[in-house]
Amino acid sequence: MKVSLNKKILDKNEECAMQNRAFFAENNIVCINVISSPGSGKTTILSRTILDTKKEIKIGVVEGDIKTDTDAEKIRTTGAPAIQIETKGACHLSAEQVEKALSAIPAKELDIIFIENVGNLVCPSSFDLGEKKRVVVLSVPEGDDKPTKYPGTFAKADVILINKMDLIDYIDFDLDKVLSEINRLNPGADIFQISATRGDGLDEWYNWLKSVK
Repeated sequence: MKVSLNKKILDKNEECAMQNRAFFAENNIVCINVISSPGSGKTTILSRTILDTKKEIKIGVVEGDIKTDTDAEKIRTTGAPAIQIETKGACHLSAEQVEKALSAIPAKELDIIFIENVGNLVCPSSFDLGEKKRVVVLSVPEGDDKPTKYPGTFAKADVILINKMDLIDYIDFDLDKVLSEINRLNPGADIFQISATRGDGLDEWYNWLKSVK
């Protein structure tokens, strides 16, 4: 019998994801996996979320990047704990990498751990990290064709954040088309139209976080 290498990798990942899930349950933590293209504003969203909700929600972040700890350093300026994972070229985080990172984060002090995945709309959607919820960020400058081009990623999201809405009047972005396609792919997803820099729509996002923590 032949077993594909891909299947072996996914099976091993699932074992680690189950261990992560147990860890989060034992520590009463909600884990949220954040997926998007590079430059969508994930780190800015998380930084502002931490600052705006710090009196109500205790947040930690696991950062994934191919190289550098730039994003983890940005998160730490908010006062929140952040652990950097460098994937050394891999286009996604694995559950095993997250498992190792969790040993360095003060889990018992946190309500929510965000995993900011590597910027990519393809690979991260295939790897369960043990998260309870999955958030996909789509920014206006990326264009309105992303849900059509990457249907699997949007279909698996619990929440979709349409970010950089402050730019929508300056960019050819068909919001109605995007909303229609997301609703076709994933009618149960919550969709929030936000601007992480200007603050548009963030209260709805924060209310959702409070409801799941």
